[in-house]
Amino acid sequence: MNHNQNDRDLYQASRATRWLFYAVALYFVMNGAQLWETAIMVPAWTAAPPESLFFFKGPHGLDFKYFWIVVHSVHEVVLLIAIAFNWHLRNRRNIMLLLFAVHAGVRIWTVTYFAPTLMEFMAVEVRPGTDTILLEKAKTWKMLNYARVAIYILVNIGYTLLLRLPADTKNR
Repeated sequence: MNHNQNDRDLYQASRATRWLFYAVALYFVMNGAQLWETAIMVPAWTAAPPESLFFFKGPHGLDFKYFWIVVHSVHEVVLLIAIAFNWHLRNRRNIMLLLFAVHAGVRIWTVTYFAPTLMEFMAVEVRPGTDTILLEKAKTWKMLNYARVAIYILVNIGYTLLLRLPADTKNR
């Protein structure tokens, strides 16, 4: 291998590592927001529906829909770029693809269950008291959300550990 090829390989490896770092950093931002929402907001609105659903009502009601759309979209674009830049590194690529498949599965779960169910709760009229059917549905959502957030965190830890793998351009 000549000197110029070696320099190009080092540059590619450095760029691959940088993009993986950016994806991991954005994942940590997303994880932090998920943890905040799960620790603060979810227990409050799931406590005693329909009475506790007031968080979503009125002109100042909470609606994180656009926040999550932007956060996930930006993160996933950066993650796909990181995968592209790491594609030539087999020791990273295969694990990144596995982690991305898990991530995509959880995103599909989010879009097909969590978001629509939350929107159903947001549409319920606030009234005094607790409806046992709504309460059970809210408890189920909350417990499944704990699992979802844990999976996202574990996937991010997996990507973080990949940063420790050398970006060895000889391992194609």
